[in-house]
Amino acid sequence: MLKILIAVDGSALSLDAVHHVLRLVQDGLRASVVLANVQEPASLYELVVSRDPDLIAAASVEAGEHLMAPARALLQAAGLACETAVGVGDPAHVLVDIIESSGCDMVAIGARGQGAISSALLGSVSQELAHASPVPVTIVKHPEVPEQEDDAEGAADVTA
Repeated sequence: MLKILIAVDGSALSLDAVHHVLRLVQDGLRASVVLANVQEPASLYELVVSRDPDLIAAASVEAGEHLMAPARALLQAAGLACETAVGVGDPAHVLVDIIESSGCDMVAIGARGQGAISSALLGSVSQELAHASPVPVTIVKHPEVPEQEDDAEGAADVTA
């Protein structure tokens, strides 16, 4: 049975990878799933204010679990159980660590996520992961909605 890591960051675009894996399973692929989320490290301010690294770590895990909830719900609705993993640090490198520690055979990741610079660097985490991963990486593009040019032209003709 194939073990697939699905990287999710809470964005709707990251759910594209979940939908892709579900389609593969519905088409007969025997697979188990590890949902993974990577949190940013605590800022200096958070470290100074809290002074409790265990509290900060617990908050990171809780935030990661919260962001994975929609993906987990999709998998559960399809009858597919999953493991979860939350890491802290550089997303691509932490995901590689999770891949290795979980024994995953492949990765599915959305082409874009909710990163601060996602609009400037299209899929920077997915591209970096593709280069760093020890296993195959499937980068799932968001389905494009075809523009309805005919309707727009027809509306222009009506108003003219």
